[in-house]
Amino acid sequence: MYHSSKLKNGITLVTIPVPGTKATTILAMFPVGSRYETGKLSGASHFVEHMLFKGTERRPTAQDISRTIEAYGADYNAFTNKDYTGYYIKINGDDQEVAWDLLSDMIYHSKIETVEVDKEKGAIVEELRMYKDNPLMAIDQLFEEVAFGDCPLGWDIGGTEQTVRALSREELWQYYQRHYSPRNMVLVVAGNIQPRRMKKLLRYFTDQAAPKGAENFGFYQRGFSKFTWPKARLSLARRLVVHEKKLDQAQVILGFPGIPNNNPDRFAASLLLNILGVGMSSRLFVEVRERRGLAYMVHAGSTSYRDAGLVYAQAGLDPARLAQALAVIQTEIMRMATEPVMAEELQNAKTSIAGSLALKMENSSAQAQWYARQFIFSPRIETPEWVVAQLKKVTVAQVQTIARRLFSPAAARLAVIGPLTKAHVLAAVKSTTTFSV
Repeated sequence: MYHSSKLKNGITLVTIPVPGTKATTILAMFPVGSRYETGKLSGASHFVEHMLFKGTERRPTAQDISRTIEAYGADYNAFTNKDYTGYYIKINGDDQEVAWDLLSDMIYHSKIETVEVDKEKGAIVEELRMYKDNPLMAIDQLFEEVAFGDCPLGWDIGGTEQTVRALSREELWQYYQRHYSPRNMVLVVAGNIQPRRMKKLLRYFTDQAAPKGAENFGFYQRGFSKFTWPKARLSLARRLVVHEKKLDQAQVILGFPGIPNNNPDRFAASLLLNILGVGMSSRLFVEVRERRGLAYMVHAGSTSYRDAGLVYAQAGLDPARLAQALAVIQTEIMRMATEPVMAEELQNAKTSIAGSLALKMENSSAQAQWYARQFIFSPRIETPEWVVAQLKKVTVAQVQTIARRLFSPAAARLAVIGPLTKAHVLAAVKSTTTFSV
């Protein structure tokens, strides 16, 4: 069971003891990500994340940081999302003071030196190119571009090569000072917790006040451009994006406007997507792969933000069989809206999600990320047990209702990467019967 409290400098501390593990995960999360950036600052959140590994006052170089933690065999990394940024270290609990010291040093005392900024620009540009060169990675961003358009939710989290190269040390420093305030931090400690020892280790995080000009937490709940789906009906051409690339396979995502964070329909939507495309017994897997051999990889999923979300089906397809595969995928999607799911399917989806969640929560890192997100996004703390209880209440009728709401052909978006022109894909789409032109 978790416990939360406020530290004297405003940090929200969350502790989650995990019996039977020797590992301790320490995660610091901030409620800032790429959607809080302007066009000029696009990529700043991700750039700052990189810079926190480049040297502090006590550990002047990136090698000083990496050697400090790798000597203990620890797992450490960071992640930038559109809504948040996090830094974590997972380490043998007996050695955890090293993690407390290092993580607080990186967060509070990073130098963000000009020479390191200039060097890191090249590394980040290569990271952006790496994602673009990998169709499995690039298709996600391409889909969000066609779904959200030219706004922060539609931009690449890493920015563009142009915006990254243009960012100055001073701009990154100001961004860091503005957003990395203790009063906005959620600090989660999960796994092997020794309460008396941890009380002493908290000094690494409590001995720092908020920087001048730092934002208050309320800013992150309101300080972004709220996304609204266009009311006007968009043409099929505007809801379709194709990146023509010489490949043996076409990567495809067909999706729709989805469920924002904390929307009460998210439980029914999770079960809907599980039945549709999670696992080898899902409808998409059976119909697309097992019965017709149209894809090796096919699945359904979702993404949620504060004010918007997406639901989608993704597959890797033979370009020559694109029209056939799209027709099957669309048929299965629309069948969810027109026919009630079977009671057995719904029950299996409930036990599947509950079982997967139980296994996931055995990992202290997964526990840490779960509760950090709760404190940043939710008006109340939703424990895994509470979520499972809500899933159990969902009915067949509720699943069909949310399917009808989500799977509107006129709202569908399609992203394709492969050896196909936009005209070819448009023709394939128009040959199907369920996609609204």
